Amino acid sequence: MDNPYNTGLDRNAANYQPLTPIGFLERAALVFPDHTAIVHGGLRRTYAEFYSRSRQLASALAGQGLGRGDTVSALLANTPAMLECHYGVPMCGAVLHAINTRLDAAIIAFQLDHALSKLVIVDIEFLPLLHEALKLCAAKPTVIVYDDPEFDGPRMAHEAPDYEDFLASGDPEFVWLRPQDEWDAIAISYTSGTTGDPKGVVTHHRGAYLLAQGNALTASMAKHAVYLWTLPMFHCNGWCFPWTLSAIIGTHVCLRQVRAEPIWAALADEGVTHLCGAPIVMSLMISAPEAVKRPLDQPVQFFTAAAPPPEKLLADMKEAGFDVTHLYGLTETYGPAVVNDWHADWSALPRTEQARLKARQGVRYLPLEGLDVLDPETLLPVPRDGQTMGEVMFRGNVVMKGYFRNPKATEEAFKGGWFHSGDLGVVHPDGYIQLKDRSKDVIISGGENISSIEVEEVLYRHDAVAVCAVVAMPHEKWGETPCAFVELAEGQQADATTLKAWCRENLAHYKVPGRFIFGPVPRTSTGKIQKFALREQARALEDA
Repeated sequence: MDNPYNTGLDRNAANYQPLTPIGFLERAALVFPDHTAIVHGGLRRTYAEFYSRSRQLASALAGQGLGRGDTVSALLANTPAMLECHYGVPMCGAVLHAINTRLDAAIIAFQLDHALSKLVIVDIEFLPLLHEALKLCAAKPTVIVYDDPEFDGPRMAHEAPDYEDFLASGDPEFVWLRPQDEWDAIAISYTSGTTGDPKGVVTHHRGAYLLAQGNALTASMAKHAVYLWTLPMFHCNGWCFPWTLSAIIGTHVCLRQVRAEPIWAALADEGVTHLCGAPIVMSLMISAPEAVKRPLDQPVQFFTAAAPPPEKLLADMKEAGFDVTHLYGLTETYGPAVVNDWHADWSALPRTEQARLKARQGVRYLPLEGLDVLDPETLLPVPRDGQTMGEVMFRGNVVMKGYFRNPKATEEAFKGGWFHSGDLGVVHPDGYIQLKDRSKDVIISGGENISSIEVEEVLYRHDAVAVCAVVAMPHEKWGETPCAFVELAEGQQADATTLKAWCRENLAHYKVPGRFIFGPVPRTSTGKIQKFALREQARALEDA
């Protein structure tokens, strides 16, 4: 029998419009046209100006023949132009490809070709890098150069059109295009490609719309919140926060470089309420000279991902006036899709217990329909005992469309109706998940599985350890054993004998690292530790 509620009650223009986060900016400009949308050095732009310039960008791109399904790349710092790209590019129907500015020319060239990029908007600082990449490209996209007044370095001579001139060619009253379907692509972002060529993660308007609002709800962002851009906007489209801020009519405070002095100045002078970043950003802020630090008029919400912050760092952040929340997600989930939702009564627990709870990744975001830890073979949930490991899997509207031009990888990622993250974790009795490792980072020693995260957590509890990473090192007898790379905290001293003894006190004997390497631990531009590089280094040390 047909459902009677479907008879004669069809979708039409009056009762259905495809969801898109672009409408958030339109509403903000109509309702709060004079509210400050963007701060960048001495620059202040209102929502009316932000909306007008984004429409001009869309119009100018359309004038170049760009439209639905075309790719526009952006090699930009955290600047007003990057914010305008998050609206102006999809406003003409095109797909935004935000490029990691720390990549080398060869990888950028691969991305430009693979994404079928037709136009690149590049910051003057990164123009030499783009020129090197274009020499390696099969196709030659049009180049537009953004000359940011806040950039104080050398400027490469060029003949490419200027961004401001390009905008001026567009119509500020341009009637922008809604997606034909909310499933239409809004952006493509590339994975790191540490195990082969990077994969192009395609996200859609519906997911961006939902996660942008999910950010505001999860972060308890009030109307007119002030957000500091310490997270790169090229990273998962800034976790969708470029769209979130328009939904709450907030203020973007742009930051070209993540340095302690401008961060503290912005926190105090602009009344920042929220910021995001890896634990290394917190360390940078806390370790700043006292002359650089500024008193805060209000508590500031700091959202962090990557490895759980060390207990001491959490305590230092709290004392400095920051409330730290742990998030977790992947490029394939539009950024954060899991949050360590804090219970009020947990704040009364001892500091060590609070740190243990904060180390968990948590529970699903509101716009995520499914989150679980499953046996990767049977797809059955693991016991909720905090011990049994499985693979963390996602399903819902904030999971990617798939990998661009890579059907095999897409099929593998979605096997069994779940997105397979490749992360290994457990589920605690209260339903909160906790990561234990990446599947490729598990160390198998003498047939025993060792979680590198578990060993790292023990090392982080030592006062002398500022940053650490544990990877597998080949071993003639056991197959492989843990190798620890350690950055010591400023003013602290420790050697391999000291840290090995500490690990023996806190770990099973077979989990204790066989070797300790002291020095800077390599990280990506988003603060993630480059374990693939450390694994290569560990293999080289063993072979030497």
